[in-house]
Amino acid sequence: MTSYEPTGAPGADTGRAPAAYDAVVLAGGAARRLGGTDKPGVRVGGRALLDRVLAACAGARTTVVVADPRPTARPVTWAREDPPGGGPLAALGAGLRHTTAEHVVVLSADLPFLDGKAVDRLLTALRTSGCDGVLLTDADGRDQPLVAAYRAQRLRASLAAVQDEHAGLTGLPLRLLLAALRLTRVCDPVASFDCDTWDDIATARSRIREHGHVLDEWISAAKDELGIDLDVDTGALLDLARDAAHGVARPAAPLTTFLVGYAAARAGGGPEAVAEATRKAAALAQRWAQEDTARARPAGSTPGAAEPAGSAAESAGRPDVAPDATPDTRPDAG
Repeated sequence: MTSYEPTGAPGADTGRAPAAYDAVVLAGGAARRLGGTDKPGVRVGGRALLDRVLAACAGARTTVVVADPRPTARPVTWAREDPPGGGPLAALGAGLRHTTAEHVVVLSADLPFLDGKAVDRLLTALRTSGCDGVLLTDADGRDQPLVAAYRAQRLRASLAAVQDEHAGLTGLPLRLLLAALRLTRVCDPVASFDCDTWDDIATARSRIREHGHVLDEWISAAKDELGIDLDVDTGALLDLARDAAHGVARPAAPLTTFLVGYAAARAGGGPEAVAEATRKAAALAQRWAQEDTARARPAGSTPGAAEPAGSAAESAGRPDVAPDATPDTRPDAG
C-alpha cells in the first residue's frame, strides 16, 4: 500500500486537471456523540457543515447526498438507504446508484476544513497511482474512508461482494468494503478533520477565527448566504477600503465598497466589472487624499517639505492626517 504526502497544487505532477467525477456525501448518521443533534446542519464559520462539504466538491458532475432532503447552498440529488439509518455501507450503496462517472468521491458531511484543493489532490492521486482508491489519513495516521476517491467500478464490485456474503449491507462496518480494495493513502490532518463531538466543533470554530483564516471564511460564508458565486480580488477591495478610510473618513470604507459592488452589478457583474469599478474608486480616493494633503500645506511650501511648528494647517486646527484616519482597516491586518 502506497502513501503520498500532499504536494500542494492539484495536478502538479502531470499538469492535467483531475478527471471528471461524481460525489456521494453521507449525511444521514445518528450523531449519537452529539446527543442526536442534526450534525450536517451545525454551523461552523457561519455555514452548515453539509454546505461546507458541498462547496469542496462543487466540481462534481453529479452530487448525491444520502439523507432526508433539506435546503442546501447548491442543488444536489437526494437518496436514502432502505431502511434509513442502515449505516455507512448501506448509505454508500444508495448513493452510488445515482452516479455514472468513472471516479467517485465519497465524503462524510462533517468535514469543516475540506476544500476543493484536497478533493483535486485525491482525484489526481487516484488517476496516477493505479490503485482502486485514495483516502486521507488523519493526524494519528488513521484511515478516513469517507474522505476518499474511488474507481467507481471497483467500488461497486467490492460493495456487491460484501452484500452477497452478508446477505445485505445494513449495519456493516466500512472495513469490510476496504479489505478487498488496493488503496493509496494521502496524509492531510487538516482536510481529514471531522466533527464527531462538541469539542471537535468548538475546535473547528476556534480555528476558523484564527488570524489568516477569518477573512476567507467570512467571505465564503457571506457569498453562500447572499447566493453569490463570484471570485474577486479581495486584496484590491481591502486596499480600496483602507485608502477611503485613510484619505476621506472611516465611514467612507464600507460605503465605497458598497458603491463598487453596485456599479459592478450595473455593468453586468463578473470579476472584470468589479476590478474596473475598484480601479476607478481607488484612483478617486488617491486624488481625494492628494488634494487634502495639498490643502494642509502652508502657502509657498513645496510638496514633501516639512511644515514648521505653528503652520497654517495647524493653526486652523487641521492636522496633516484627518482625525478619523486609520492606517489599515482590514480585519486581519497585521
